[in-house]
Amino acid sequence: MRHVFIINPKAGKQDQTARIYAMADALRTRHGLTCECLLTSGPGGGTELARRAAESGEEVRLYACGGDGTIYEVANGIAGFHNAAMTCIPAGTGNDFLKNFGDQMPLFSDAENLWDGDVCTLDLIDCNGRLCTTIACNGIDAQVAESVHRYGDIPFLSGRGSYLCSVAANFLFKGIGHRWTVSLDGREETGEYALVSMCNGRYYGGGSTPVPQARMDDGVLHTVLIKKVSRATFARLFPAYSAGDHDALPPELIRVSTAREVRIRAERDIVSCVDGECFRSREVVMTLSDKKLRFFGPRGCDPNATAR
Repeated sequence: MRHVFIINPKAGKQDQTARIYAMADALRTRHGLTCECLLTSGPGGGTELARRAAESGEEVRLYACGGDGTIYEVANGIAGFHNAAMTCIPAGTGNDFLKNFGDQMPLFSDAENLWDGDVCTLDLIDCNGRLCTTIACNGIDAQVAESVHRYGDIPFLSGRGSYLCSVAANFLFKGIGHRWTVSLDGREETGEYALVSMCNGRYYGGGSTPVPQARMDDGVLHTVLIKKVSRATFARLFPAYSAGDHDALPPELIRVSTAREVRIRAERDIVSCVDGECFRSREVVMTLSDKKLRFFGPRGCDPNATAR
């Protein structure tokens, strides 16, 4: 079996390439493993490297070394391949994907805890052909994600701090509402929406949990729909939304659905974000993907650890 470390040297605030190479060397020395390290050269590079490894047909374990964007790329490269499984070594700023593993999250920082770990099967969201591991969002939360990178290089800001700075900037200077036609399993409604987010995992935005009951392996996706609100109402309700405290939100403003297909149409560009990667389109279709992701972690790892 091959062990392939796919490293994003631009992830996070410090380049951790040397540390990852040292981990690979340690596995090679201690356990006689076949290890190689590959560096991404730009956007999409992780997907290309992962798919090339999976298409070889041999058993391969891939280590996504970076942030949520690197996990997203590697997952898109290997989803559906039965000979390939992935894990991640956190080197980003938010690392929201790993928060789903609760107290085991620190164990992912050392490949010694991962190389012979258990494999589990995770669901994926298909959003316009892009495969998403955690949350696919549209509207104000995607606008926040689109601009959060402007604050990521500020030394004293954490991933959560960068996210909150972007929330403030979008709150003050950009529109919150959008006129969309939203379809839930074929039932359409046209109105003014602040956001429509489909959740497989529980965390995004450096730690927000809009749907605490979401599970990554139960075949069910939860979609949150929030109607347009004023800036004052947005500021007042945002903490409750971020904490997943839906009972504190007015029922006429929020709806949670388990629709299998969610479709959004608009006359202007919709800003969408999947695992922190943003794009724009006039129509968005989100469904449960028929592809699964084989993921390995520390022995006994549980992707729903914090959902108990």
